[in-house]
Amino acid sequence: MTHAQHSEELRAAARHFGRRRFLTVTGAAAALAFATQLPAAGAAAAAELDGRRVTEDPFTLGVASGDPLPGSVLLWTRLAPRPFEPEGGLPAERVSVRWELARDERFTRIVRRGRATAHPEFRHTVHVEVDHLDSDRVFFYRFRVGEWVSPVGRTRTAPAPGARNTALKLAAVSCQAYHDGYFTAYGHLAQEDVDVVFHLGDYLYEYAVNATGGARAYTDRALPAVFNRETLTLEDYRLRYALYKSDPDLRAAHAAHPFVVTWDDHETENNYAGDIPENGVPPEEFLLRRAAAYRAYWEHQPLRRPQQPQGPDMRMYRRLGFGRLAQFDILDTRQYRSDQAYGDGWHAPGPESDDPARTLTGAAQERWLLDGWRDSTARWNVLPQQVVFAERRDRPTADYTVSMDAWDGYTASRRRILAGAEAAGVENLMVLTGDVHVGIGLDIKADFGDPASRTVGTEIVATSIASGKNGADKPSNHDRIIQANPHVKLYNGRRGYATVELGTDSARADFRTVPYVTTPGAPIVTAGSLVTEAGNPGLTPA
Repeated sequence: MTHAQHSEELRAAARHFGRRRFLTVTGAAAALAFATQLPAAGAAAAAELDGRRVTEDPFTLGVASGDPLPGSVLLWTRLAPRPFEPEGGLPAERVSVRWELARDERFTRIVRRGRATAHPEFRHTVHVEVDHLDSDRVFFYRFRVGEWVSPVGRTRTAPAPGARNTALKLAAVSCQAYHDGYFTAYGHLAQEDVDVVFHLGDYLYEYAVNATGGARAYTDRALPAVFNRETLTLEDYRLRYALYKSDPDLRAAHAAHPFVVTWDDHETENNYAGDIPENGVPPEEFLLRRAAAYRAYWEHQPLRRPQQPQGPDMRMYRRLGFGRLAQFDILDTRQYRSDQAYGDGWHAPGPESDDPARTLTGAAQERWLLDGWRDSTARWNVLPQQVVFAERRDRPTADYTVSMDAWDGYTASRRRILAGAEAAGVENLMVLTGDVHVGIGLDIKADFGDPASRTVGTEIVATSIASGKNGADKPSNHDRIIQANPHVKLYNGRRGYATVELGTDSARADFRTVPYVTTPGAPIVTAGSLVTEAGNPGLTPA
């Protein structure tokens, strides 16, 4: 390669990575190598592997669907006969995958079928967007490679934009640290009658997982050493998704329901803020890590083409409608945020956290959200996002602190969002949140310093699937949180998920929990239930 050709490829890599500037030649060269790991076209494409040569089950990581639209479903799978090996057990060749969509589980009434290509450059993941379908209808799907047939998945399309639908049931999940316990709650969620599942972040954790699976304490198997290190490279993240998706309860939940996913921090690195890492590594090094994390995330999630990343950038915020009943504005509060105030952690609020220039969403996403609310005609405007929105003081005394990683560390950003909701005439605002490993029901107040101020919305915080290990019904800080925050209506520290039933007159949230996750097989109970009336925001016991 000539010097001129090399320089042009570096410039192409810089353009591929958008606005980012890599500060060293080494960083730019690494960016170039990453950017070129894309499927080739025409004669230069990888050779095709005959499906008859696949001698082991390639569907070890299950199937999934996501982002339901009125006339379209998105189907996902990954071919990985040996998922814990770096290449997944397949050669670097294309694989033709057949897919079928039917109205019934036995596939006697097939409505669509086709072929998709699993590219080795995307680690043989498949994303199929099936269009021109009936709205508000359940479908079943499966994939085939050679003689192998995948598990059957169940999905659905959304109601048409003007549909006068009167009921919708969703589930909210978050925070599934593999090393903290079993994903038992997902097994129960697979049996729930819900229309859609919102994953609110921390689908995986970047931390090492030892041979015994951490708190799972395996005695009948040993995990490979490749998992016993923090994820840094593209291969590290791909392998970690393979580990998580090997869990049978997670696979069951994905097969049972369409998922709408958004990330928080651990899919990349703990508490990163925009392009600022948790630790003091060079910017170009962190952005390469972020590019690897984002790419592996897209590869392994049921996401559509607009979400495919461009280097270290990936547009995750998007809008879904379910008839006239609900509009969902899915946020990304990690990629565009200002650095945490006061060095992160818990801190007393002050001028730095209240700086009007600080943002949790970035200016473009904030405008997108407020414009979408102005155009909304939905009964419920629901905001699936990552970190606690309402104020959350840690103690009922004047020396209280709040989390600088949550909206409390970005108070001007929160005020702008609430002012935008009021200006748009949003009457039934509901925020869905993850992150904190407890189930919380909160009223959103016009002025959190005045408990008697107007309630302008509600927030449902879904507890973790496994993160934090077993937890407790009444965490050690329960009484302090309740006393310090009169707008908190429920606080529970067990693992599980939340379900929310939206109706035309009211919404009901059930906090579903399991008593333990460090051993398998726990039962599920409803730890508490809250309701809110349409047009009269505020949570009360059901």
